Amino acid sequence: MQNTAEFYCAYCGEENTTFIDLSAGGQQYYVEDCQVCCRPNILYIRIDEDTLDIEIDTEYEG
Repeated sequence: MQNTAEFYCAYCGEENTTFIDLSAGGQQYYVEDCQVCCRPNILYIRIDEDTLDIEIDTEYEG
């Protein structure tokens, strides 16, 4: 099952949309390029298993 969520680029601060695979577990992380400035962001994703609320923190890669 997939869902979308928004995150803010750690470099330029622009809002981005990403797909979240809810079946991959309650804590995930991966690198995704910003859709605006193309720089790589590390996304730390937490999913509340009861409400399916998604929280995303971003960090510079490197």
